Amino acid sequence: MIEVKDLHKSFGNAHILKGITTTFEKGKTNLIIGQSGSGKTVFLKCLLGLFEYEKGSISYEGRNFSALSRDEKTNLRAEMGMVFQGSALFDSMTIAENVMFPLRMFTKQSKSEMRDRADEVLKRVNLDDAHNKMPSEASGGMQKRVAIARAIVNRPKFLFCDEPNSGLDPKTAMVIDNLIQEITDEFDMTTVINTHDMNSVMEIGEKIIFLKDGLLEWEGSKDTIFKTDNEAVTNFVYSSELFRKVRKMYIEEDQ
Repeated sequence: MIEVKDLHKSFGNAHILKGITTTFEKGKTNLIIGQSGSGKTVFLKCLLGLFEYEKGSISYEGRNFSALSRDEKTNLRAEMGMVFQGSALFDSMTIAENVMFPLRMFTKQSKSEMRDRADEVLKRVNLDDAHNKMPSEASGGMQKRVAIARAIVNRPKFLFCDEPNSGLDPKTAMVIDNLIQEITDEFDMTTVINTHDMNSVMEIGEKIIFLKDGLLEWEGSKDTIFKTDNEAVTNFVYSSELFRKVRKMYIEEDQ
């Protein structure tokens, strides 16, 4: 579990995060949604330890990040996996080398142990025969699966995903959503996903927080988001034709 209390972050005179308090639950897919400029990306980077914040706290299974020593922060980061927007694979490395990269950084495993672990996670994401390919030879969906394999290769406790479906067609995006959901369940991780994809919200939104102007405007689940009377949330979700149809279905079921 990740606990966030009264988090504030500014850049100069721009107050980006304005006292966010929430929790991200272990073993669940936790989604951060909101309009562009709402503070989603800044919030995610604070959770990753990439941005320092002026006030508040972030605790990872009871460990307050700000109170940790440099070595303790390094050890905590080794427990984090990250799926970047655009996958962020190294073009000069094979797919297997990309996946092994975190193991080289954070472990003292032998080359054979790293290869075995890379084989294991590539098989898990259904890329058994892709080891020696270069990223340029892989489709967008394959690259995302490689990025997920790399993110989980070090058996993280915390998985962060920044717009994991960016640039993917709806069918491939659904495959990636389902894969993230399955891996979260299997490894009992705390998964946090920054997304604008309403299909993802509907499919895997077990815990959803909605940010507006740096404030936590609403939180709930994929079921309760259809029923909220929060105007900011309804304005946001109504921008999706699919959401309008699904919300109507939910309301009719209740009547």
